[in-house]
Amino acid sequence: MSATPALAESTPIKIAQAETTTETHDAAPAGEVHTETGVPHGEEHATGVFPPFDQSTFASQLLWLAITFGVFYLIMSKIVIPRIGGILENRHDRIAQDLDEASRLKAEADAAIATYEQELSAAKSKGHAIAADARDSAKARADAERAKIETSLHEKIAAAETRIADIKSKALADVGSIAEETAAAVVESLIGGKVAKADISSAVKSAAAE
Repeated sequence: MSATPALAESTPIKIAQAETTTETHDAAPAGEVHTETGVPHGEEHATGVFPPFDQSTFASQLLWLAITFGVFYLIMSKIVIPRIGGILENRHDRIAQDLDEASRLKAEADAAIATYEQELSAAKSKGHAIAADARDSAKARADAERAKIETSLHEKIAAAETRIADIKSKALADVGSIAEETAAAVVESLIGGKVAKADISSAVKSAAAE
């Protein structure tokens, strides 16, 4: 029970000593520069200026800007721009090759079209010639067949005319005999006697002549 007042008395003394030690460590000698920010103690929170706009750091900012720009320029000139130039050159070469290939294919197509048109014209001319030959040959065959038929018809007509003439002459001869026989029969029936055949033939010929 006697230890409690002693402990209560020693605790405020320790707290006061701790506060004194903290104030001693926080206070820095006047003019001492902070090692992390490069700003004197007591001014790092007093100015409130945005670091890029701090005039005291312009020199270092310009230095780092020059270094950064130089590195960026070296990277662009040594790596990026050559690669871009190589890509553009490859594309230019590829486009040129494609244009050459297109020109070659167009020339081949034009030559093929010209050859096709020439062959088509030759085929048309040959077709017209074959048609003309066939027409002339058919006409010649038709003319020959017509001449042959006409000749055959003329021969048949001549033979028919000859036969008709023979039949006519035979018919006329038969008509004379029939007329003589008829006249002899008529005379016999009329006069009751026979007449000489020569007289009847002479009378028939005289009547036919009239």
